Amino acid sequence: MSSWRSRLAFLWLGLLTVGCGEVDVAPGAAPVLLEEARQGLTQVTGFGSNPGNLLMYRHVPSGMPAHAPVVVVLHGCTQNATGMELSGWTAAANVYKFYLVYPQQQGSNSGTQCFNWFEPGDTSRDSGEALSIKQMVDAMKATYSVDASRVYVAGFSAGGYMTSALLAVYPDVFSAGALNAGGPFQCATSMTSALSCMSPGTDKTPSAWGNLVRGGYPGYSGPRPRVSIWHGTSDFTVRPLNATEALEQWTDVHGVDQTPDTVETVSGFPHKVYRDSAGTARVETWELTGLGHAVAFDAQFNFPGSTTACGSTGAYMTDVNLCAVYHQAAFFGLTGGSGGDTTPPTVQVTSPGEGATVRGTVMVAVSASDDVGVARVELLVDGAVVATDTVAPYEFAWSSEGVGNGAHTLGARAYDSAGNVGLDEDTHVTVDNSGTPPPVTATFTSIATEDGYLKANADGSGVALGTLSNLALGRGTDGKYNRAFLSFDTSGLPDGATVTRAFVTVSYSSGSGDPWSTPVGNTVVVDVNAGPFNGAATEVSDWAATASASAVASIDRFTTGARSSGDFSASGLAALHRAGRTQLRLRFGQEQTATQYLFVKDSTNAVLTVVYTP
Repeated sequence: MSSWRSRLAFLWLGLLTVGCGEVDVAPGAAPVLLEEARQGLTQVTGFGSNPGNLLMYRHVPSGMPAHAPVVVVLHGCTQNATGMELSGWTAAANVYKFYLVYPQQQGSNSGTQCFNWFEPGDTSRDSGEALSIKQMVDAMKATYSVDASRVYVAGFSAGGYMTSALLAVYPDVFSAGALNAGGPFQCATSMTSALSCMSPGTDKTPSAWGNLVRGGYPGYSGPRPRVSIWHGTSDFTVRPLNATEALEQWTDVHGVDQTPDTVETVSGFPHKVYRDSAGTARVETWELTGLGHAVAFDAQFNFPGSTTACGSTGAYMTDVNLCAVYHQAAFFGLTGGSGGDTTPPTVQVTSPGEGATVRGTVMVAVSASDDVGVARVELLVDGAVVATDTVAPYEFAWSSEGVGNGAHTLGARAYDSAGNVGLDEDTHVTVDNSGTPPPVTATFTSIATEDGYLKANADGSGVALGTLSNLALGRGTDGKYNRAFLSFDTSGLPDGATVTRAFVTVSYSSGSGDPWSTPVGNTVVVDVNAGPFNGAATEVSDWAATASASAVASIDRFTTGARSSGDFSASGLAALHRAGRTQLRLRFGQEQTATQYLFVKDSTNAVLTVVYTP
């Protein structure tokens, strides 16, 4: 390694260890290689001429379908393939069935295991490390049934910069990419410029950045890759200006402006989306508030429909309760099943109805469906996004007092995981906040000392009391069925108020088997009692006690997070007790045929929401 490259490697390592503070590696120390067999990675040799002298590792999940996607995952400095595997990509591949390629740098190329993202010879089309990575993709296509139109790349730090290079010089190979703490293509072409690019960053105009990408493959006129940009606001190794400049580069390449079409907050972090005239997301940014130089993951998050967690702790892996891999896979279109999805979701505002007069806080209901799956739904008021929901039923509490009295238009926009967009914007309402008091929304959390669950045989015999937390539903290992009870102090509801809406929200704790599958479409049913079913605490006779109102609402399948029931029926609203306790009994509508159950959380995790007019 030449003296100037040695100097750059030392300086880069110093920035990583001092500026980030998230890993302690002595200058010149070789990274520790984890055991590949344990991580499920297999080394591949002889994959091409390999001019960049890189190592190739792959992961092939079991039960792969024909024409599956491929994701290339690039590690950062002082990392290796198995270190980057901790981000969660292998776990996601096992759930969503796509191939993975993990290129790995060698110490003979870089003393700190950095991809040489600033070297023109390694970031030009058909040369150096860029060509080696492209040859790895070619090897996967030659060996497996790969959909050549669904090849993606995600990288961190030096791997993030290299991701930009691959998207620029191989737009005919990669359909989309994700930059984690990376930066724009050709931000640097030398040692000196590499250091200044990383910190404080290099400022160019959008068109100047865009021209660099267009020059990466002169004469190319085909589609350009979509780009997801992730950056920590406290990253002192690769400064956040890099994210801004990458945004300017790729929006210019796609011919869209730098004004976001969607602005929302997801798990507490700002998320912005930049769309073309057809509504397709071309570039997105995630501003990771307070995060340093790292990849974001969420150890408590399971990929939907599975028990597989997102990522695990390691060097440059930080748990911020946001799974970057899941959102990047969704942006790529990998989380909704087989590829080629070009059909937008159907979406419709179902309540309030056309021509309704509304006031105060209005509960807006939206129906949305898709042949693969709805990723999220946005509520629009006069064309502007005011709220986002990611879980059905899609409901929004909209304060009409934020707009003037008179005519307004309600709409909804639904997205699927492939980026297709459905739009409904034809519900006209009249806002009138003069005179009549607006509706009030009240929330009540359950009383843990009065909650519980009971188990019995199918005929109700053999009743036994359960514990007071993590309330059970379904059929347990003892062959008995469980029903859960929640108690709420609803004495705060005014006697003369008109209750117009109520629903209960519960949170998933754990489970066994699939209690929702017997039969398919099974739901949790809610019974309501005005006052306790018997005494203040749960009693064994509550299992089959007569409720004030039975089956007033149901809760659809959920295996993570929180889920709200449908709106209570009229009899359920009437059963709410305004002078004391209201108790809810939760039970599955259909009995399970095997050991299949779930636990839901009580206390502050169980919430009864009531909307009333004073």
